[in-house]
Amino acid sequence: MDTASSQPGELTLSLPSAPPSLAVVPEAAAATPTAAGLPAALLQELWLTAEAELCGLTQAELSTALAAIGAKYHYNLPPEARPTAAQQTAFYRALRLPELALAQACALGREAAWQRFLTLYRAPLTQAAIAIAGSATLGHDLADSLYAELFGLAQSSGERRSPLASYSGRGSLLGWLRATLAQRHVDHHRRTRREAPLEVIENTDRTAAPATPAAPLPAELARLTHAVASTLAALAPEDRFLLAAYFLDQQTLLQIAPLLHVHEATVSRKLKRLTAELRKQLLRNLQAGGLSKRAAEEALGADPRDLEINLRALLQTSQSAAFSDKRLH
Repeated sequence: MDTASSQPGELTLSLPSAPPSLAVVPEAAAATPTAAGLPAALLQELWLTAEAELCGLTQAELSTALAAIGAKYHYNLPPEARPTAAQQTAFYRALRLPELALAQACALGREAAWQRFLTLYRAPLTQAAIAIAGSATLGHDLADSLYAELFGLAQSSGERRSPLASYSGRGSLLGWLRATLAQRHVDHHRRTRREAPLEVIENTDRTAAPATPAAPLPAELARLTHAVASTLAALAPEDRFLLAAYFLDQQTLLQIAPLLHVHEATVSRKLKRLTAELRKQLLRNLQAGGLSKRAAEEALGADPRDLEINLRALLQTSQSAAFSDKRLH
């Protein structure tokens, strides 16, 4: 791995080529369990869905990773439950398989996977690191140090280990990477504070700018997802239509107004009132779910891409129904 560059944040990877052996599952063996316990037909389906061939990940390697993740999280079932084949299949299909395959292939040092990883994630990771560190220079340094750690420079028992191997595919890989960045920044801050003289720490505390909030924890994201879903589900059909038309379909006020038989200025006022009420209701739902007021407000600053939610499905529920008696007339 060569990190030397004339520009901060530039990263060049040079890895040994390790072409995978790609096996095709015969039809006669479709129902035969693999070594990791997954039926061959299911493994073939998951391997294709994950686009693992693009990352250089074999079916056997994906099967081993999936079996380990399923056993670790008990297929999202209570500890006392015995998972059925259907429940295991549903668990595997619900994972973010392309991101999981990419992370596993990178952890194994596959060059194709690393090139794909950098293409997809280097720019957003660098931006996130700069926002967390509060400085372009420090941000590039933070991002570069994370790349080195993810590549697995630290060796144990002669083997390279990468934190990417611990990614489970249950949430977005970008969200996992942002959380890891924030944690490494906190770790670095704590380490340097312990090493700095007391007077330096005191002067820094007096002049330091407010810290950038760390990435939300998975539990907070789960509460936020539930709060968003329950808040949107409680909206009237007309309000759901208005949000979907404006924010998802990107229709203009002039286009929406005839559909609701009102003036476009009325649509503008309704949108302003509706978004303000949504924020208040979201805060109430988050606090009802156990968050403090401050934690609830911080949760609303989460990246929407980290939420496991289908906004279009929620907003378009019962959209074909009449919006109001006034509109019908």
